[in-house]
Amino acid sequence: MRGRPVLAGLLGGLAAAGAHRVLTDRVRSSRWTRTNHAGSEVTLLEGPAWVAGGVLGAALGGPAGALAAGASGALGALDDLAGDGSSKGLRGHLGAAARGRVTTGAVKVVGLGVTGLVAAVLLDRDRDDVRALDTLVGGATVAGAANLVNLLDLRPGRALKATVLAAAPLLLWPAATPHAVRSRVHAAAAAGAALGVLRPDLAGTAMLGDTGANAAGALLGTALVGRTGRRGRVLALAVLTAATLASEKVSFTAVIESTPGLRELDAWGRPAR
Repeated sequence: MRGRPVLAGLLGGLAAAGAHRVLTDRVRSSRWTRTNHAGSEVTLLEGPAWVAGGVLGAALGGPAGALAAGASGALGALDDLAGDGSSKGLRGHLGAAARGRVTTGAVKVVGLGVTGLVAAVLLDRDRDDVRALDTLVGGATVAGAANLVNLLDLRPGRALKATVLAAAPLLLWPAATPHAVRSRVHAAAAAGAALGVLRPDLAGTAMLGDTGANAAGALLGTALVGRTGRRGRVLALAVLTAATLASEKVSFTAVIESTPGLRELDAWGRPAR
């Protein structure tokens, strides 16, 4: 089982890259096309490609990661294909629901919560060091991570870089127990799938969309929850909640572009314009 993280990363990367080539060659529907921040047409088929790689790689670590990535990707696809874009952000979707209008975004919010909880239950079912409350917090952490990565998918490469950077400490963290090794597998699958589709994303010809970004965040959240107990999960959930609430008031892009180091990292790999 010790070699599974490496295999998961390789499988995730190769599957994501291969799926992206096949999908972009064969799918011609305009429903998967968007206009990006620069006014260029991009394909959202990178999202399903990432899901294919992420799910295949994560499956080597048990059902929790594969379910989290697959279900979150499906919920993201619902928003990508059926969302009307009239309501933005968590506040917008909740506000619409309060007025009696159920948006695809609101369905996704509920669905991500359920998905996160099921993933946490699967992770915790063979652990004696966690309780029901810890599992509830873990489920919310998975859902929060799925949402946060989606909030970063605003510039080429940004969400994928964040996925790889977030996975790195989970991969370097020593793994002495079976659930820790499974966490490494999930982190490796997330990073591998991200690297597999990084090139077209940086080139500005494709983007994750809700499909890929929600799936990537959910798999990262699953990897984190698999390594932590109550304290770690509460801390992670607090950070995710604070970042989500901040996104309603502050532009992440403005913060990144005004911060040395973050600005250069964010721009790295994009073609000069």
